[in-house]
Amino acid sequence: MNNPKQIHISEFVYDLPESLIARHPLAQRDACRLLVADGKGKVEDRIFSELPQLLPADTLLVCNNTRVVNARLFFRKPSGAAIEIFCLEPERPADYDRNFAATEGVSWKCLVGNSKRWKEGKLERVLDIDGRQVTLTAERHDKSADGTWTVDLGWDDATVPFSTVIEAAGVIPIPPYLNRETEACDSEDYQTVFSRIEGSVAAPTAGLHFTPGVLDALDRRGIERREVTLHVGAGTFRPVKSEEIGDHPMHAEYIVVPRELIAELAATPKPVIAVGTTSVRTLESLYHIGCLMHSGQWTGEVPQWYPYSPGHPGLSVKEALNAILDRLDSEGRRSLVASTSIIIAPGYRYRIIRGMVTNFHQPGSTLLLLVSALIGDSWREIYRHAVDTGYRFLSYGDACLFIP
Repeated sequence: MNNPKQIHISEFVYDLPESLIARHPLAQRDACRLLVADGKGKVEDRIFSELPQLLPADTLLVCNNTRVVNARLFFRKPSGAAIEIFCLEPERPADYDRNFAATEGVSWKCLVGNSKRWKEGKLERVLDIDGRQVTLTAERHDKSADGTWTVDLGWDDATVPFSTVIEAAGVIPIPPYLNRETEACDSEDYQTVFSRIEGSVAAPTAGLHFTPGVLDALDRRGIERREVTLHVGAGTFRPVKSEEIGDHPMHAEYIVVPRELIAELAATPKPVIAVGTTSVRTLESLYHIGCLMHSGQWTGEVPQWYPYSPGHPGLSVKEALNAILDRLDSEGRRSLVASTSIIIAPGYRYRIIRGMVTNFHQPGSTLLLLVSALIGDSWREIYRHAVDTGYRFLSYGDACLFIP
């Protein structure tokens, strides 16, 4: 396996006209266009509602069931200064489920807008929750080297969980490249039909095209679906500012995978198609987690460059996944909970997935590197075709199906 650290991000830049960035989804989600490509030069222009007929009959389709939370919280100081707190990931409790269930205060890693106007003291805001007045407070603490702050959030009603507080206090954090403010319609538009588990600050947008009608068609064709959880962080929008990707730090993301799915992947000969890059990163991380466990090196997170390291044991998929199963069984756990900072770039060898459903990604992004690792340099011609024929790009845009 080649080491990709010397790849220049300039090799993954293309001209994206502003007019092709979709500001809103289509009224009928599955009516969007679907570009189908095999990585060998064959490209077809289809409609997303045709996806069930385009997948191999024995496909195992894996989706991300994360749900976007109202992570942007707004306060106003007595002086009138507006302060925005963007909740990125929980710190106390660090477990997402426990954090959202907490009733006596939580701490989050946050970005703080207009932080120079908030040097000390608590911010307060009164919320209306089911007809009750609940006062939410925020207190800022340590600033990290990455520019984030630890913020304590408290409220004066112990019958109300944090999940209800953040729902009442915040708004959906739509991507910055949409160049508009969050609108009421985003509360529904920016959630997938699979969304169940709260925690993301960005949607796994390949799932936005799925509708109950598409799911019914998949069922009628006998295509089985499974779910994983990866809570998408704000780092998914972080541009690659370094010339070589070896100098770009990936953000860690929280994943949960049921034991039953890991066992199925270890045993099944079915081709696995991932819905979205988040599902890709989750599934591919499983292989490397198993290798780390087998080698006695597992610390809870897949390091960014581990897949390319000379000391990688290179186990078979079955060996790696069985290492996870043995660990879960010995600890009496029914799900794998972990973090991953994996970067997938040209030179990476896919172990779990055989294809993906995805959107069109930003120029010079790590997600474009991930796509190129699957379909090779053909991504250039594919994206050129998409631009020339007027496909809609990014989160609310059209979709791709890549099965090399």
